[in-house]
Amino acid sequence: MNKEPNNIERRSVELRADKESRMIEGYAVVWESVGHPYRNDPDFEEIIARGAITDETIANSTVLALLNHDNGKVLARSKKGKGSLTLTIDDRGVRYAFSAPKTALGDELLEYIERGDITTSSFGFIMDWNDPEACKVEQWSGGKYRQTIYKVKDLFDVSPVFESAYDETTCGVKRYQEIRTACEALNEYFDSLRNEMETL
Repeated sequence: MNKEPNNIERRSVELRADKESRMIEGYAVVWESVGHPYRNDPDFEEIIARGAITDETIANSTVLALLNHDNGKVLARSKKGKGSLTLTIDDRGVRYAFSAPKTALGDELLEYIERGDITTSSFGFIMDWNDPEACKVEQWSGGKYRQTIYKVKDLFDVSPVFESAYDETTCGVKRYQEIRTACEALNEYFDSLRNEMETL
């Protein structure tokens, strides 16, 4: 597991389950799907670009299936692409599947899904913020910002969760705030240049 949990990013998508077979499956990542990962700023949206996670990413990652991102509630594991958790990349995104363990935790998960308390899943990943090709933030009209993630360094977990909202992390919010501040400074600079040109 990564020793710096504050670097873990988490996003939420859909989940399905079959109680009789105990099979849990869903898409941990949906390509090009627009999300709003930072609850305190609806003007910031994000998409995961097609190919941001590859077979090589999975082969180099240890991925846990966790209940509600709780490290103490492990449901399945994929270590370098092998194990009780299956991860598959297709045209839609990254699909995951595992058989709920025959334990109190596995029964608990199935009960939550059957009752409709859990309907979505979330995935955790780690970004290399020093890689300039990992993501791009653009300012859109009306003061909105969009972050496109092109490269995920490490897929960390896939989790059935109670809330489908995107979860923020200290690292991600700090990065966004730095970029937003830089964009605002550039806008002010260009505004001053335009004002100067108008006086010439």
